[in-house]
Amino acid sequence: MATRTVQPRMLHRSLGAVEAPAPGITRLLDATVTPDGRLHAFFGTGTKPAVFAPDGAPDAALPLDLREVSGGTLAVFEREGPIALAAGGRMVVRAADAEADFLAGCNVTLGFRLEETAGQVAEGLRYHAAGHGLTGALIVNRLPGEDPAAFPMALAEALSGTDLRIVVLDAPIPLGKPGMAPENHPILAPDAPGKDRMAQPAPDPWRAPLGEGLVYEIAKWRFLSQARAVLTLDVTDILAPRAPGEATAFDLCLDARQGVIPLAGARIYPWRVREGAEARFGDHICRPFDKGDDIARWGAAPERAGLENTWRMGRVAYAKPEGAPPAFYRAMAIRVPGRAAAELAPKTSLVEDEGLLVLSQGAFGWKPVRAPVSTPKPTAARAAEAGRVAIITTMKNEGPFILEWLAYHRAIGVDDFLIYTNDCTDGTDTMLQLLQAKGYVQHRENPFRESGLKPQHAALQAGEKEALMQGCGWGICMDVDEFINIKIGDGTLTGLFAAMDAAMPGANLISLTWRLFGNADVHGYEDRLLIEQFDRCAPELIRKPHQAWGFKTLYRNIDIFKKLGVHRPKGLIPDLWDRVRWLNGSGRAMPRGMFRNGWRSTMETFGYDWVQLNHYAVRSAESFLVKRDRGRVNHVDRDQGLNYWFRMNHNVDEDRSIQRMIPAARAAFDQLMADPEIAAAHRAAVAAHRAKIAELRATETYQAFYEELTGPRMERLCRLQKHFGSAVFSAGPHVIPPDLHARDLPDDFFFTVDPVAEAAH
Repeated sequence: MATRTVQPRMLHRSLGAVEAPAPGITRLLDATVTPDGRLHAFFGTGTKPAVFAPDGAPDAALPLDLREVSGGTLAVFEREGPIALAAGGRMVVRAADAEADFLAGCNVTLGFRLEETAGQVAEGLRYHAAGHGLTGALIVNRLPGEDPAAFPMALAEALSGTDLRIVVLDAPIPLGKPGMAPENHPILAPDAPGKDRMAQPAPDPWRAPLGEGLVYEIAKWRFLSQARAVLTLDVTDILAPRAPGEATAFDLCLDARQGVIPLAGARIYPWRVREGAEARFGDHICRPFDKGDDIARWGAAPERAGLENTWRMGRVAYAKPEGAPPAFYRAMAIRVPGRAAAELAPKTSLVEDEGLLVLSQGAFGWKPVRAPVSTPKPTAARAAEAGRVAIITTMKNEGPFILEWLAYHRAIGVDDFLIYTNDCTDGTDTMLQLLQAKGYVQHRENPFRESGLKPQHAALQAGEKEALMQGCGWGICMDVDEFINIKIGDGTLTGLFAAMDAAMPGANLISLTWRLFGNADVHGYEDRLLIEQFDRCAPELIRKPHQAWGFKTLYRNIDIFKKLGVHRPKGLIPDLWDRVRWLNGSGRAMPRGMFRNGWRSTMETFGYDWVQLNHYAVRSAESFLVKRDRGRVNHVDRDQGLNYWFRMNHNVDEDRSIQRMIPAARAAFDQLMADPEIAAAHRAAVAAHRAKIAELRATETYQAFYEELTGPRMERLCRLQKHFGSAVFSAGPHVIPPDLHARDLPDDFFFTVDPVAEAAH
C-alpha cells in the first residue's frame, strides 16, 4: 500500500483594504469579526480616533474602543454594522470572519515577504520546523504580484513533505512609508558602504519600510489569537541553533510570566554567492566583526500576554519581555537580492563565523563559498622590540620649521623620515635634498600630478612601495606642524613602548589625539623653537570642532592593514581583526568599532595621559599669512582663512608638558646646525619666510587680514570655542554676534546656527 505524502495546509487570504473610504480616513486596512461577535476595524496611518463618533449613533455599532496605534486607529465595536462618524454619516465595512482556529495551538512565525522566492521562504520554515518546533507561519505578502496565487502555490510545493500550517495574507495596497526608498535596496541596508555615493532610488511604497504598524494587530485578531506562541521573525530571519535539551523560543514564551520574550537579531552575509545562483541561508557564513545584535523583535504567547495588549513591531504593550533574548540572524543577501556581499557590508568588516559555518554545512547541508584565510607577518611579542620607527610626511614651503621638527623627533627616538614635497618656493626641497645627502632623511618629489591624487594621498601611495616604510617596525603619517608629546617615562618612544607592553602585551597601535595649540597671541614670526613659544591650547575635553579630536596613529608594521592612511593604517584584513591590539593616548583599549575606519576620538576613546599630538596648526599670526598664501599671488580667500584660524587657533588652556624635552630637542637641533651647509640652508629658509611675510603685509588685502587675526575680537573668540556648536565652526566666525566677544559670558553659554556642510579635516 502506497504511503501518502504529507502536505502543508495553506490559507491564502487578502487584506480587505479600501483607500479613503470616508472623509478623514486615509484607508481601511482590514476588518474582522471575532468569535464573540465584535467587529475589529483597522484604519491606516493618518486616521485619528476623533473621526469616529465615540458614542455611536442609532442603527450604528457601538464603539467599545477607539485607540491610536502606530499612527493609525484600531476601532472595536460591539457588533458588525454601520460605523458612525463624528462629522455625521455612516460607513459600512466589509469584514472577514476571524480564522484563529486554523493556527490554534501552533508555534507560529509572523513576518513579511517582499521579493523573497518561495524556495527561500520554504528553506527558512523547514529549518525552524526541524530545529525549533515551528508548526505554523503567517506571512504578510507585501508584493502579491500579477498572479496572487503564484507565490502560495509555489510555497506549498516547496514545503511538500511537511505538515506545516501556512497563512499567506496578501496586501492589495502598498504598506510602506510614503516617500521612502525600497527596503530591499542597499541604500537602506544598515551596513552598506558608500551610501553618500549612491544614486537615490525613487520612492516605492510597495517596498518601503513598513508604514502600517497596525498589520500586527490585524494578524493577531484575524489569525493568531489562539496560537500557542508567536515569534515576530521575517522570512529572511532564522533563529540561532539551540543546544540539545534547550527550550525552544516558543516554549520560553509560555514560561515567561507575562508571556513575552525579547529576540535579538544580527545581520549575516555570504562571503560570495555563486554566480547565477539564488542566495540561500547556507551562503551566509560571515558577520561584521564590529557589529553586535541590534535588531529587536519579540515573541509572545497570545493568551498569556493578554489579547487586549497592543502588538507593535518592537513590543507588546504593557508586557515586559523576560529572560535572555534568543538570538536570530537576518540573511541580508536574501533580504536585498541580486547584490554582491561588498555592496551590503564592507568586506573589511566581514569575518567567517565558525557557528554560522557549522549551521550552513549541518542544518542546511550547504557548501558555501569560504572566506580567504590570511597570515600576518611573524612579530616579536613586545612593542619595544619592534625595530626602527619611521615617519612619512608631505611638505610645501615649510623650510623654517623643518630642523626643529626633525631634531625633536630624533630626540624622542624616531629613526627614519620619508618626506615628499611639491611646488616649494622657499628652499624646502633643497634643504631636504641636503638633509638626505647627509643621511638624516629620505626626500622625494611628490608624484601627485602623475597619479591624479591629492598630494598627501599620492605620497602615501608612493611611500607604501619604499623600502623605508616596508621595513620599519613602527610607522606613522604625520605633518611638520605635529609633535609627538610623550608624557610618561622619560618622554621618549622607548618609554611609551614599554608602557604599551605592560598595559597590553602585543600592542600594535596607539592613537595620538590632537591637542590644538593656538598662537598664544604671538603676532610676529621669530626663529625660535615652536615648542618653546606656543603653550596655549584647547582643553582636553573638546568635542567641537570635529578636528579637535582627530588623531594620528603609531602602528606596528605587521600586515594587519593593507595600506597607509592619513590618520591610521587602512584596509583592515578582516580575518585578522582579532590581532589588532590598539590603545588610546591614555593606554586604554580602543573598541573594535574603531578598527576599520575610525579617525577621531570620542567621549569613550579620547585620552591624553600617556601621549598626545601637539598640533601647531597656525603658529604666529605672521606665519599664518604664509600658510594661507601657499604660493597664491597677492590674494587670499579671506573667509576660508579666517574660518581655519577660528577652528584651529585655541588659546583657552595652557600645556607645557612638551617643554621638558626642550634640552634634548635643542641639543639635536644644535647638532644639525653645527653643519655649516645645514645652517646656511636653515638661514636661507628663514630669510625667505620673512621676505614672504613682508611681501604679503605690503598688500592691502593681507594687511587687513592680519589686523583682523590679531584684533581684540578674534583674540577673544579664540578663547571661547567651547561655547559654540559645530555649525558655527563650519560657517565661520562671521555668524557670531559682533559684540559677543565683549560680553561677560556665563560658563554654560552656548551659541549655534543652522547647520551647513562640515569642513574637511
